[in-house]
Amino acid sequence: MTTQQEKVLKPKLGLLELARQLGNVSQACHIMGYSRDTFYRYKELYENGGEAALYEISRQKPLLKNRVPEAVEQATLRIAVEFPAYGQLSASNELRKEGIIISPGGVRSVWLRHDLETFKKRLKALEAKVAQEGIILTENQLSALEKAKQEKEAHGEIETEHPGYLGAQDTYYLGTIKGVGRIYQQTFIDTYSRVATAKLYTDKSAITAADLLNDRVIPLFDEQGIKLQRILTDRGTEYCGKPENHAYQLYLAVEDIDHSRTKANHPQTNGICERFHKTLQDECYSLLFRKKLYRTLEELQVDLDAWLEKYNRERPHSGRYCYGKTPWETFQQSRYLALEKDLSKGGDLPDNTTPQLSAVR
Repeated sequence: MTTQQEKVLKPKLGLLELARQLGNVSQACHIMGYSRDTFYRYKELYENGGEAALYEISRQKPLLKNRVPEAVEQATLRIAVEFPAYGQLSASNELRKEGIIISPGGVRSVWLRHDLETFKKRLKALEAKVAQEGIILTENQLSALEKAKQEKEAHGEIETEHPGYLGAQDTYYLGTIKGVGRIYQQTFIDTYSRVATAKLYTDKSAITAADLLNDRVIPLFDEQGIKLQRILTDRGTEYCGKPENHAYQLYLAVEDIDHSRTKANHPQTNGICERFHKTLQDECYSLLFRKKLYRTLEELQVDLDAWLEKYNRERPHSGRYCYGKTPWETFQQSRYLALEKDLSKGGDLPDNTTPQLSAVR
C-alpha cells in the first residue's frame, strides 16, 4: 500500500476497528468524529469491496465533460515540448496560429495534468524526447545548460513614439566554445515594434558594437525608408569613449544618431534588452546547445538568424505596442507614424513608399 493510500484508508479502517472493539457504534463515531450514516456506509463498502472500495470513494473524480477535446490536449502537449520556454499565454497564441483555440488557463490545466507546468519540467520532457529519438547529448552540453541564469527584472517603461524613434543596444556574454573562445553577442531592438537583430563576435569592443549597426541595423531601416534617430546603451567601454577616437561614437556621428546612456548602476534602464536576452536564452540557446555541438561561430550564427526570423515574423509578442501581433507586423503597421513625422519636418518620402495614413492607430 502506498503512502497516499495509507493516509486515505487509515481513519476509515480505524473507525470500523474501534466500533468492533468497543461494541458501540455511537461511541466510536463520537470519538472519531463521524456520523452513524457515514459509519454504516463505510461498513457496507468494506464488506462488499474491501479496502479498495474505501479508497475509491476518496479519490476526486475529474469532470471529463469540462476537459478540452483529445486533439486539442495532444496539440497543447506537443507545444510544451516543442517550445518549452513558452508560458501559457505564448503557447495559447502559438496554438491559435494553427487554428486551435484554447485559453491560457486551459493550457495550464493540460500542463498540470501531465506534470509540465514549469519551464524546468518542460525542458526535461524535451530531453526525454531527444533521448528516445536516439540523439546523444554530450556531458559538457548537459552541464553547461543546467547552469541557472538569474533573471534580471526590467522596471519601468521606455518612452518611444514609432519605429526608429529609439533603439536599444546591449552586449550579451554567451559563453565559451571550445576551439572558438569567448562568444559575445551584440543585440539591437527597436523599442517600439520590438523587432530584434543580433550578431556574434569573439570580442567585446567599440568596433564590434559599430559593426552590428553598419551590417544589420542601418540597412534594415534604410530599406524601410525610416531613419534611426536615437540609441540607448549602457555605459560599457564598447559604447562610451572620447568621440574623436572611439569607433562607436564616430559611427553614430557619421549616421547622425543621438546617443542616450542608462543611469549609472541601473542596468534595468535598458530592460527591453535584458528581457529579450532571457527569452533568447530560454527559447533559443538552451535548445540549440542541447541538440548540436558547435565548432565555429558561423554555424551558431546561422541557427541564431533562423530563430530571429521566427521571433520577428512568426512569434506573437505581448509588448506595449504589439497587442499580440508579431514584431514585424507591428513594425509594418506602425511605419506610417515615422513617415508622417518625417513629412512634418519637411523630409521626402522614399520613391517606393506610401504612408498608410488610414491604418489603425
